Amino acid sequence: MKPHGNRAGRPSLRTGMTAVAALLALAAAGCASSHKAAGASGTARAAAVTIDLTPQGCSPRPAKIPAGQVTFNVTNKNAGAVSEAELRTSDLEHILGEQENLTPGLSGAFTLNVAPGRYTINCPGASRPHWTLTVAGKATGPSWPSNAQLSAAVTGYSRYVDQNAAGLVTRTQAFCQAINQGNMTQAQLLYPQARVYYERIEPVAEIWGSLDTQIDGRWENPVTVASQFMGFHKLEQLMWQDNTLAGAPQLCTGLVAHEQQLLTLVQTAQYNPLEMASGATDLINEAATSKISGEEERYSNTDLPVLAANVQGAMEVVALLQPYLRQKDSSLLSLIQRRDASVNQALAAYRSVPGYDGTGFVAYSAVLDSQRQQFAARINALAEAMSQVCAKVGP
Repeated sequence: MKPHGNRAGRPSLRTGMTAVAALLALAAAGCASSHKAAGASGTARAAAVTIDLTPQGCSPRPAKIPAGQVTFNVTNKNAGAVSEAELRTSDLEHILGEQENLTPGLSGAFTLNVAPGRYTINCPGASRPHWTLTVAGKATGPSWPSNAQLSAAVTGYSRYVDQNAAGLVTRTQAFCQAINQGNMTQAQLLYPQARVYYERIEPVAEIWGSLDTQIDGRWENPVTVASQFMGFHKLEQLMWQDNTLAGAPQLCTGLVAHEQQLLTLVQTAQYNPLEMASGATDLINEAATSKISGEEERYSNTDLPVLAANVQGAMEVVALLQPYLRQKDSSLLSLIQRRDASVNQALAAYRSVPGYDGTGFVAYSAVLDSQRQQFAARINALAEAMSQVCAKVGP
């Protein structure tokens, strides 16, 4: 998943119920979404909302629904300039679910548990991009705080996110220092070292959709003018495709500022076991899609270390939940661990010292299509097992 928050302005700090509700809804989205990588279902009892993308907008039908599990069916009727529908919080700050990359004639869907409240259906590029969705019902509070094992896992996850967000800022500052000094070779070596910190905690960063685009957005996100393409991948394009650092120092200043904002936000964020499980599944799905295809690090060819970081971030969640899962479903825990070992065995075949650009891996171009398909099968198997954790920790 790659949110496309292109709205002007900076996300505000929110530590109250709006942010908590957004985290809970996002967690359910990751657990219940139907991803090709995971092969997860979980949509049998979902209510349905129809969204037709047109040049005029994306009016939801019906516009008022009961709280609970909802499937959003999205079809691009005839909108050449509109390719996605997003469910956002009413203030537009948080993307809770989305269906993207729909050209005219294509359809898709996403499913999530939606709490009571007012939301916005957003379709960037339409003449009227924002439409209201009202969710009726009574909210219920989480029961996990009474479980000592789950509470300890949440505390550990919060610490893990904080550490990686801080590491992201520090490593990016070193990367940008090389850029400011005009040292292209050093900057290329430091680029993937900074990237891995983001990739371990990407689902959390995606809660603040515009920040994700500002830090990690790619050309299709959907950035339609050069002035909106920024962050890691714009710098990647400059260094590897254009072979220049022209304009890079200014881009670096913005990148570090956005990362520092992310660090501040995560230090006040609240998490829950369902969101942790959802994020772990999303990370494996991310590895199975944009990393395997080579789409994300297309200019630098450094996909393998960031793919490994996705797996690391997901398995950190499993490690934190391990005491609980051992009692709740030891067979599922063993299955996840076996499939993780299979993925790491495949990764080991491509390790190299010092490796391409000092990454510890070969260049991704050295991995043949047939090898990528075999690798994808192992990651998909891990994603399928990981997706079952949600049912073990959810309400």
